[in-house]
Amino acid sequence: MNTSPKIVFLTGATGGLGSAIASFLSQHNYKVYGTGRKKIDSDNFEWIPMDLTDRDTVQNAVDYVLKKEKRIDILINNAGIGITGSVEETGLNDIRRVFEVNFFGLLDVIQHVLPVMRQQKSGLIINVSSIAGYTGLPFRGVYSATKASVMRISEALSSEVKQFGIKVVDVAPGDFKTNIAQGRIYTGLSPESPYFDDYQRVLRMIDDEVNNGLEPDVLGQKIYRMTTITSPKLRYNIGLFLQRMTPYIKCILPGRFFEKLINKHYKMK
Repeated sequence: MNTSPKIVFLTGATGGLGSAIASFLSQHNYKVYGTGRKKIDSDNFEWIPMDLTDRDTVQNAVDYVLKKEKRIDILINNAGIGITGSVEETGLNDIRRVFEVNFFGLLDVIQHVLPVMRQQKSGLIINVSSIAGYTGLPFRGVYSATKASVMRISEALSSEVKQFGIKVVDVAPGDFKTNIAQGRIYTGLSPESPYFDDYQRVLRMIDDEVNNGLEPDVLGQKIYRMTTITSPKLRYNIGLFLQRMTPYIKCILPGRFFEKLINKHYKMK
C-alpha cells in the first residue's frame, strides 16, 4: 500500500480560503506547496513565490515542485481577487486585471501542470469559482463574469482530460468569513454618479453577507473530501442554503422574474 503523501499545488494559499484548505489537507498526510505573492511562514504548507499575472513565476513555481517531488497529484486553483463597480463606470484596466488573475492566470497554471498529470496518467484539478458565477450580480458583474468563465472552462477541460485519468472539479463557494474585502478592487463613484446610492447600499450588503458567511474551515473540509472520492462530481456548490439554491431557482424561473428577485434583494428599482 502506497503511504507516500499526495503532492498538492495550491494557489492563493496565504490567506482566507486558501489558508483553510492548506490547513485541512496538511492534517491528512498531504504535502502542500502553496503559492502567493507575499512570503509567509506556515506549518501547513511550503510557500512558493508566484504572481498569476507573471508567466515566468508560474513556470518557476511548477518547476520547483516537480524538481523536488517529480509529480503533482492535486492542483487547486484558489487564488483570485474581487472587484465591485457598475459596468458602465468600471475602468477597462481594472477589468483586464481581474480577468488576468481570476481566469487567464488560472489557465496558465493548468497549462503548466497538465503535461505532468498526463504523463502520470492521473491527477485532480479543483478550480474554485463562485456561486456568483451563476448570476450577473449588480455591481459585481465583472467578478461574476470571471467566475462564469472558470465554470465553463472547467466543463470543457473535464471532457478533454478524462481520457488521461485526470479529473476536474469546479467548486463554487458562496459567502465565507474571509478578508476578501481587503484585496477587492473598488470602483470609486462620485456622488453625482447615477449609480451612487444603489452602489453604496449594495456594497454594505455585500460586506454584511461576507461577515455572516460560513467559516473557511467548512470549505477546507469539503475539498479534502473531494480528494478522497474515486469519482467526484463535476461541480459542488458550497455555501448557505439560499445561496446553494440560487442556481436551481434561476433555472426554473423566467429570466425577468429572477431579475426582479435579485433587484428586490438589493433594494434596487
